[in-house]
Parts: sequence; C-alpha cells; structure tokens
Amino acid sequence: MKTNFAALIIALLLCLGCIALAEGMLVADYAAVMQPDFASDTLKQEVTVIAFVDGDTTHFSVPETMVENGVLRARYLGINTPESTGRVDAWGKAASRFTKEKLSGASSILIESDTNQWNPDTTGGRYLVWVWYRNSETEPYRNLNIELLQQGLARINNTNNRYGEICALALAQAKEQKLCLWSDNPDPEYSYGNIQEVTVKELRLHPERYEGQKVAFDAVIIGSGSNSVYVESFDAETDRHYGMYVYYGRSFTGPGLSILVPGNEVRIVGTMQYYENGGIYEITSLTYWAMDPTHPDNLQLRNTGLAPSYPLTSAEAFNSQVTVETEEGSLTFVYPALVLDTSIAMEHLTVISAYQNENKSSSSYGAMTLTCEHSGVQVTVYTVALYDQNHTLLTCDAFLGKTVSVRGIVEVHNGDYQIKVFSLNGIAIQE
Repeated sequence: MKTNFAALIIALLLCLGCIALAEGMLVADYAAVMQPDFASDTLKQEVTVIAFVDGDTTHFSVPETMVENGVLRARYLGINTPESTGRVDAWGKAASRFTKEKLSGASSILIESDTNQWNPDTTGGRYLVWVWYRNSETEPYRNLNIELLQQGLARINNTNNRYGEICALALAQAKEQKLCLWSDNPDPEYSYGNIQEVTVKELRLHPERYEGQKVAFDAVIIGSGSNSVYVESFDAETDRHYGMYVYYGRSFTGPGLSILVPGNEVRIVGTMQYYENGGIYEITSLTYWAMDPTHPDNLQLRNTGLAPSYPLTSAEAFNSQVTVETEEGSLTFVYPALVLDTSIAMEHLTVISAYQNENKSSSSYGAMTLTCEHSGVQVTVYTVALYDQNHTLLTCDAFLGKTVSVRGIVEVHNGDYQIKVFSLNGIAIQE
C-alpha cells in the first residue's frame, strides 16, 4: 500500500509541476501536493498568530467558543523540531526562524485536526494540529508540518496519522539531500564544543543544573552596574521575560566593552556560578577576541536599539507565587525569584518610610531605600543616588508620603527582593 501511495504522490507532483531537478536528483515539493480537504470530517479553523514559541509550537488566536480565552497552544502533529526554548539543540534556532518567517508572511493560516475533534497532546495544555498557510488568496495552501520535514528541520515522531505517509516521503528526501539535521555540515548557530546552548528561561528555571558549566544564550542588555550588566530574554511559551546578572569584571577590557551597552542584543558566553555573598546565580568569565569576532566562545553583537520590557506588575503579584509548567513537571516560585534581574514597572506605590545612605565614604552614598505600600502590600524600592536638574542630591523628603510609579530591575538584597531604580527617569511622583 505504501508503494502505491508513493507512486500516486509522485504522479500528483508531476502533474502539479512540484518536482524539480537539483544536482542530478529529483526534488519534490511535498508541502504543496496535499491540500486541505474541506469535505472531510476533520475540524478546521482559520487562525492568526499570537506568539511564536519554537519550530513546532505556536500560539494561535481562535474563537473563544473553541478554546477558553481564545488562545490555542498548538503543537504540530507528526513532527519534532530541535529544541530552542530551554536547552537549545543544533538547528533549533533555524527551525524556529523558518516557522516564524513562513507564518509571518502568510495571508491565511489554517489549522486542522487529525480526527473529528481537537485532540490535546500528552501535556494536556496544547492541541495537536496540522498547520496550513498560503501567501495570497490565489495560491494553494502549503502544509508547514510537511515542509519542516522537507527542509530537514524536523524529525518524525509518529506516522500513524492522516498525512503520515507523505511525511515519511518528505523526510526521506531531506535525508537524501542531506539538509540541515541530516547534513554533513554543522549548524553555524550552534556550538558543538563544551558550551551548553541554552535560553535565559532555562537558566532561571534550573540554575543548579548549569552551575560551573560554560553556557551561551542570546539576551538584551537592560542595565549596567559595577563591571556588570543585566540582561533579559522573552519566552513566548510563558509570555514572560527572564533575566540574568552578568559580571564581566575589571579584566574585561578593549572593544568587547563597546558591545556590553544597554539596548544591545548580544550572545553571552560565560560560566554559570553561584555568588554566595549576593545569594544569586550569575554569569562570569566572558571573553572577546577582536581578531576572531565570530569565535563560538566570543561575546557577539546580535542587534541594537532595543529597550527593557518593563512589564507593568502589581504589588500583589510581586508578592505572590507562580507556577511554571515544564516538560519535567510543575515548578513553583515566589514571583520575584522567577523574574530576578528582569525589568519591571509598578504604579500607585505610597512611600511609607525611607532611609538614605549618608556615609560619604561609601560607594552607595546618597542611595535610598523606600518602603512602599499598595492595598496593604509592601514593596521595597532601592534607588541609586538621584540628582535633580541642578545636580542637587535628592533626599528622602522628595518621596516620603508621596505616591510614586517606578521602573527598574528586580534584585535581591540580604535575602529580600526589591526593585532597583537606576536613574531619576525610573521614579515619578503620581498626582
């Protein structure tokens, strides 16, 4: 039966002009040969993208009658793309980018169930779907699940489904062509040495797993400290930013410092360590060789002109617990521990007490600790020394008893979580 099916597909490809000759071999466009069968009993729904998670997971907007809150977390049927949201695998970033590029340019996206109902995956939080897209109303649909296999950016995890046999053909062709996962060439975006390619989310959820190891990740620099920077990266799966403190030290000099500027997106490569005095995990031992800027161990500039996210957070949420679902089970954190070293914004905080460092020989002279309250919930705000337009040091009297809004970075000090404000722009009195 499989032989007959394969022969039928080849015949269809020939009729539709979906076979080309490349380097002496026939190359079929399996993603184009199948079209959605609107007469079948499978469920179908036109959707738009809410968030791209990775190569085989996307969040779609659907009617609320279909899924509560109108957000369908889709897991692509029949395939597995390499990981890119926790541990990062070879070709994982390429698979994620391919899915995003294809669906971002689509004029229509259609999801289809494999049976006559929407079926959840083994986690229960995502639905298994076939994903179709087209770039204009005059073009045929393309099956993205099959196309990822065809491009060598996915493996098959199950052929016992509606399009399993054509998935097998697409995979066999990718292997024959030696594309991506099946290539003799390495993934240029992946380090095959002693570096653990990860995401900031993975480091924040499982810091002890990577202690003492060299890790690499992409993140946006959102602030700077003494021989250090704060970085954060967005995770679409949890709709949350995750941050990390990066200490590059006094010995890190030269042109590499020009990369470590707030607003830059960078590739950080360093060692994950627990700083006992500060009670935090941090990244240390950065390197930069100007003569070899693309070396996998190197700090690298990815993008410029970006800004901290400053998600608006309530005092109640800041003092709450939050649960994150992972492939290994549920993890529960106090909220500020989960978003440590990320940017944050908070409004309508009443300053009920304040303390200022008046020791002029201290490096933190002029810094203020403001105890704030909203609806009976307290939040500590720590500011560096702040000066007005006349270069006069602001004292606690400027804020005591006032209602303020703040924008800063979540920190921990002596075991207590607080919001650190780095400039006068980060705190404003609200009328």
